[in-house]
Amino acid sequence: MSQSILVIDDEKAIRKTLSEILSFEGFVVDEAADGAEALKKIKESNYDCILCDIKMPKMDGLEVLEHTRIEKPDTPFIVISGHGNIETAVEAVKKGAFDFIAKPPDLNRLLITIRNAMDKKSLVTETKQLRKRIARGSEMVGDSAAMQHIKETIAKVAPTDARVLITGDNGVGKEMVARSLHEQSSRANGPLIEVNCAAIPSELIESELFGHEKGSFTSAIKQRIGKFEQANGGTLFLDEIGDMSHDAQAKVLRALQEGKITRVGGDKEIKVDVRVIAATNKDLMQEVEEKKFRLDLYHRLSVILIHVPSLNDRRGDIAMLAEHFVNEISEEYRQPPKSIEPAAIKALQAYNWTGNIRELRNVIERLIILSDKNITEKDVQLYTPQTR
Repeated sequence: MSQSILVIDDEKAIRKTLSEILSFEGFVVDEAADGAEALKKIKESNYDCILCDIKMPKMDGLEVLEHTRIEKPDTPFIVISGHGNIETAVEAVKKGAFDFIAKPPDLNRLLITIRNAMDKKSLVTETKQLRKRIARGSEMVGDSAAMQHIKETIAKVAPTDARVLITGDNGVGKEMVARSLHEQSSRANGPLIEVNCAAIPSELIESELFGHEKGSFTSAIKQRIGKFEQANGGTLFLDEIGDMSHDAQAKVLRALQEGKITRVGGDKEIKVDVRVIAATNKDLMQEVEEKKFRLDLYHRLSVILIHVPSLNDRRGDIAMLAEHFVNEISEEYRQPPKSIEPAAIKALQAYNWTGNIRELRNVIERLIILSDKNITEKDVQLYTPQTR
């Protein structure tokens, strides 16, 4: 799709020249002869860039800029200024204009400035979308008593540096609790580093967590910075910590006790300022009894315990979760959200959710793809396996 530009100038010859040049470069160009006309068009349309003269009748460029910053704050605004108006142009940049171009405009500089401005707008838009997705990823959906308790606990614990152990079955959303703890903490501007201990072979877990020096083992062809160092100043989330080897457990315990780590193959102690949040789907006390998990590490990790119940134990949240996933997935697919009929919600509430929240999201995605305008009870029965 071609990118659009609004050219605002009271001189018809300049508007025509700029329009011809920009149209030749593949842009869709709109024109306005004064500030009042420009503001009307800015309110009605979403331009990718605005070029505006400073000196104009009815409303000057600075006024147009101020209104644009309110109406469309992410739209890049480039000032076109006569040689006598450079000070005014600099003032416009201070008020939020992307740049200024002196009259008569140099074609190459004009095109480079426009493309830089549009690139910046794209980056801003992408950043906002990413932040929105991240926020959704840590959103705790549900108003059941269990969820209210978890949210209240997070609000109390997050501002502290207390270590948290999150327990619950696979797919209940333990990682969302961890993200919420991080985002509500004083470390929110620092990194959140996630490690799935179950996905890393036992012989590599120490290198993954603490890093290694070049030549410390056969495949160590260069130095590696471990997850503890990467998380410095932020939060380290150790998911499925019950699957960690005994040797790695001992080193994690030392890191928690002393706030220092040593890379594999190194002898230098490195200070780290890390808040550790751990999660597991195992009964760690049972693991302790079976000599599979260190009791001293368990006590270090479990200053605060948060248990996330299975979806079967909070069926009252299914309606809210289903609506949340419908909106989220529809936005990802760039299509209007489908409505879920009450009978369909009841059918979802009666289902045995062995895969918990993760399974519910997959089912909702399947229903959005395969159902018609509305998601019906028949759709749920047709597209959801019932043999459990």
